[in-house]
Amino acid sequence: MQLSVTHQESNSRGELLLRTFFGSVYMVFPHLFLLFFAEIWARILGFIAWWVILFTGRYPENMFAFQVKLMQWNLRLSARMYNLCDGYPAFWPSGTDDKTNLVIEYPESLSRGKLLLRTFFGIFYVYIPHMFMLFFVGIWAMILNFISWWVILFTGTYPISNHEYMVRYLRWSYRVNLYMLNMTDTYPPFNGNE
Repeated sequence: MQLSVTHQESNSRGELLLRTFFGSVYMVFPHLFLLFFAEIWARILGFIAWWVILFTGRYPENMFAFQVKLMQWNLRLSARMYNLCDGYPAFWPSGTDDKTNLVIEYPESLSRGKLLLRTFFGIFYVYIPHMFMLFFVGIWAMILNFISWWVILFTGTYPISNHEYMVRYLRWSYRVNLYMLNMTDTYPPFNGNE
């Protein structure tokens, strides 16, 4: 998996303030409303894909493509919510964005054993250790995001080290989700490095 968010040379202070005070009304709620229904469909497809993987060892390509596009949509929205980039995120799974990039390679085959292991024990060996670590990483990410907000307001630039940390946080979260959604057999590392 490759996930990146382009660091902008300068950020708009006007957009920063607009997102801060009215972003939930004009950006977050409309996207989350539509994403709610898209996620329901994604869960249905994930359930069907689980059975297909169990019997064939392959994730159906069209279902996989939909899940990837949905993750790309989520990334577009998250990048704006965290002020990592300016602009309004495109709607729908088919939307595009030149500031965010998420590439997930289609696996030719998936392990039925790992599928069952994830299903019955994933909470113990994936979610509990990763979410425990991501909880603390996320707290620091929110602190850095708060600091970055002020830096953008006064300088017009998101600090590059904070930007890199936020992208690593997103990358780690997406890898855990990718693994638990049965889209890869590669156990996620305990970091967000490339």
